[in-house]
Amino acid sequence: MDNHDEGRAVPAPRRAPTQRLTRAHVVDTALTILAGVGLPDLTMRAIGTELGVQQSALYHHFENKQALLGAVADEIIARGPRTVSPPGGWQDQARQQCCDVRDAVTAYPDGADLVMSMWAFGMGGHAPFVGLCDLLVEAGLTHKVAPTAARTLLHFVYGHAYDEQSHDHAARSGITFGERAPTDFDTGVNIVLAGINALL
Repeated sequence: MDNHDEGRAVPAPRRAPTQRLTRAHVVDTALTILAGVGLPDLTMRAIGTELGVQQSALYHHFENKQALLGAVADEIIARGPRTVSPPGGWQDQARQQCCDVRDAVTAYPDGADLVMSMWAFGMGGHAPFVGLCDLLVEAGLTHKVAPTAARTLLHFVYGHAYDEQSHDHAARSGITFGERAPTDFDTGVNIVLAGINALL
């Protein structure tokens, strides 16, 4: 044991690795931990312990924790619902995409915070932005305006989901807030879509 390990306990791995470690195994384990304890306790040490490996083994697959969290954000989106595009115009399709993103990030504790942060840092969670940009260009927005419109939509979606999850955390701690209208999310999306429609 080197000097850095002296004076502190190193937790024993929960299980010995039974197969070769891959990026997919690491991301899947990270999602399991996120689902169980939330983002604050999603540490490299916790992931290594769960996989039965030293933390250093994780860095063969991810340069740093932020890179890993970016991959986790991508996987949260990938595991979310993929609703068939509803019949109708671009607004119906955009509305459904927003609902799918919200459902994806709220499926995990702190999912909105994680995905929103990684997207803002340019490290993950890009797929919803790309999908909305493509849809808005098809609807008639210019390539210059469509990214701003897509970001505005996603800022609302992630912000609302983050607010929702924050309220859930507070409620579990015994802090209560006023009830929200069940249609709050839909109304907000419709307001943003109406603004985008005015640009067409």
